[in-house]
Amino acid sequence: MRKALERLSNYENLTRSESQSLMESIIHNEVAEAQIVALMMAYRMRFPTAEEILGFRDALIEVCIKPSLDASSAIDIVGTGGDGKNTFNISTLSCFIVAGAGYRVIKHGNYGSSSVSGSSNTLQNLGYHFSNETGNLQGQLDASNVCFLHAPMFHPALKAVATPRKSFGLRSFFNLLGPLMNPVEPHYQLFGTSSMEISRLYTNIMLQTQRKFCIVHALDGYDEVSLTGSVHIQHNDSQSVCEPRHFGSELVDPASISGGENPAQAQEIFINVLQNKASLAQQEVVLANAALAIQMMHASGIDLVEAKEHAKSSIESGKAYDCFQAFIKASNQ
Repeated sequence: MRKALERLSNYENLTRSESQSLMESIIHNEVAEAQIVALMMAYRMRFPTAEEILGFRDALIEVCIKPSLDASSAIDIVGTGGDGKNTFNISTLSCFIVAGAGYRVIKHGNYGSSSVSGSSNTLQNLGYHFSNETGNLQGQLDASNVCFLHAPMFHPALKAVATPRKSFGLRSFFNLLGPLMNPVEPHYQLFGTSSMEISRLYTNIMLQTQRKFCIVHALDGYDEVSLTGSVHIQHNDSQSVCEPRHFGSELVDPASISGGENPAQAQEIFINVLQNKASLAQQEVVLANAALAIQMMHASGIDLVEAKEHAKSSIESGKAYDCFQAFIKASNQ
């Protein structure tokens, strides 16, 4: 560890295998807490490379709990967090809209870091029961097209860094790892990133996989399609900058997509969207993000406006809310 810190302090990069070995030492409690804090600080001073993140991820995925789920036709939709915008649960809501449109979602999530109520907070408060048992998760998928993997239940190795992360008190490279660590590695992945630097990092990482991906970054700092301005969209083999009009939407006021001031308000917005009772801005933002996922997974290829219509039909038909209700019920069986 000391040699690694010396190299990092000299702005040298670690290889993927070196990073994996380093994380394995951390997992096995062979590294002092002060050195883990020093490692986090080193990566605050300069951004980790794709090879370094992949190495850290390799070590953690190797020891995580892996439910036996078929992820070949499933998607994960997740924001990296850290944008400080306190939006409502846009990516989580998108999951149920995509599910209502007939696609499978295996979402990996955690408690909130930059919003009033993260995906795990909101789902738990609405009656969802966390599980890491394959049978329960498969039952959720069969009943609703969605299952949820609450990160702490699948990555017990991260307990080794809980105390130093808390004492460090700042976002670290561990936050960058989170969205990359879905234990079943769904074939489709929609990421929202809070900066172009993270977007480029994730692109370099995902290009080394066989998965189909879409990485979005709103140019005014949101880690999702916010419709508050332009958004950069990166696919496996193309990139573009889209405006709200490309989604068939109008520009929205940032205040209109706030997540509220407390968890109760966040939950109210969540249910209102699913029951087709949300404000126009709230609905349009969720539909835009769901449209990206549907466009990516659609068998014959459709444009964003048509994909958005599929998403809109999921809400208006009641299928999205039906999926949510079935999801909650299945998690408690």
